[in-house]
Amino acid sequence: MRRLRQLAERTPATRERYVDLLRALAITMVVLGHWGVTAIGYDRAGRPTGHSALGDLPWAWPLTWVAQVMPVFFLVGGYANAASLAARRQRAGTATGWLVDRSARLVRPTTALLVVLAAGAAVATLRGADPTQVRTVVWFATIPLWFLVAYLVVVPLTPPLYALHRRFGLAVPVVLAGLVALGDLGRIWGPAGLATGNYLFGWLAVHQLGFAWYDTRTQGRAGAGPRGLRRRRLPLSRTAGAALLTGGLVALVLLTVVGPYPVAMLNVPGERLDNLAPPSLALLAVATAQLGLIVLLREPAGRWLRRSGPWQAVIAVNAVVLTVFLWHLTGAVLLVGLLDALGALPTPPVGSAAWWGWRIPWLLALAVVLAALVAVFGPVEARTRRPPATGPAREGARRLRTALAVLGYAGLVAGLLLNSLIRKTAPEPLGLPAPALVAYLAGAGLLRLLRSGWGSRG
Repeated sequence: MRRLRQLAERTPATRERYVDLLRALAITMVVLGHWGVTAIGYDRAGRPTGHSALGDLPWAWPLTWVAQVMPVFFLVGGYANAASLAARRQRAGTATGWLVDRSARLVRPTTALLVVLAAGAAVATLRGADPTQVRTVVWFATIPLWFLVAYLVVVPLTPPLYALHRRFGLAVPVVLAGLVALGDLGRIWGPAGLATGNYLFGWLAVHQLGFAWYDTRTQGRAGAGPRGLRRRRLPLSRTAGAALLTGGLVALVLLTVVGPYPVAMLNVPGERLDNLAPPSLALLAVATAQLGLIVLLREPAGRWLRRSGPWQAVIAVNAVVLTVFLWHLTGAVLLVGLLDALGALPTPPVGSAAWWGWRIPWLLALAVVLAALVAVFGPVEARTRRPPATGPAREGARRLRTALAVLGYAGLVAGLLLNSLIRKTAPEPLGLPAPALVAYLAGAGLLRLLRSGWGSRG
């Protein structure tokens, strides 16, 4: 508590504490959402299995308009990336140096998760476990990593896209939204491959809005600079917030109730389209409405966060926020395995009184397991330190470091993407495809080498 109090007291007055609160709330909602809608049962072989209960609860689909908080992650990520990149450039740093340093907070906790899962899977396989079942368990535990695939692509694109934002402002996310709409037309009328770019364009559109939010912190008159779509600052008035919220909701109703998009913002088996994979125009409408709500709540939330207690709580969550996100489904796997071994795993039908009655003790038990995991693995994230400063490098060394940094990120993305694409019933003795694990660890090792200062002097 003393450490938290010291950090709270040292917080600069210019810090946008609301961004940190949104990150903490978004993580909490993701965790509670995944846990809350999980339906546990047994397969034909008598082994525990799980699936989303949303398919059996159609009345709850509109609730996903609030519960689907991935747009908030990318909005906050855009703000944070713009802020850290601007700070680096104020210190005469390079975009490559920023990119290498930015990887530390993401890679360390992710590597810990993958290494522990692979080691556990190897032990289970050596003790006679079915490699197919091992893969299924690890696949479920690594579901959160699909988010990192998209984010690890967005981070290296931040320097050029922030420069694009500084030139064209809000016109950039508008164009990206238009590309998402074009991709959706391909999904509806063909060719379906036209929507592949939506995996990138959708998240980039929201990420660009984070840039616009950050630019409201810059000095100068609010009305200065380009006007219209080329303005670089996000309007933060209550009128703008109400307009964004209303416009987003109206568009969302038209797209889902009248139009062809599903109401649910999470995958529901049997639906023709998936609003999340890849991001659809309906998901961008949700992002718009959520942005409006964020703008409307910004001032009261800012006043609340000036109090020491709430701000210390936000600091505490953000110190281990990625660890919480990465390990929350592993905690569910461990709890299910324990209850199954004890013969105490409840499997009531979804929507029954017993199922609803089990929600509270289920969430509390999962919270205890996750707290234990965070206590063990949280320090890996919380103790991530800023790499040592390096002097100016020669032109050849700078180019080499840039190429190696991009290659390192490519290894991370390739490894995580391959793990997501390999089916969950594939026989994998390590739980993870060996090429995926090798690609990821090679990328992580390369970035770690660059963070140590290797090659910085040429």
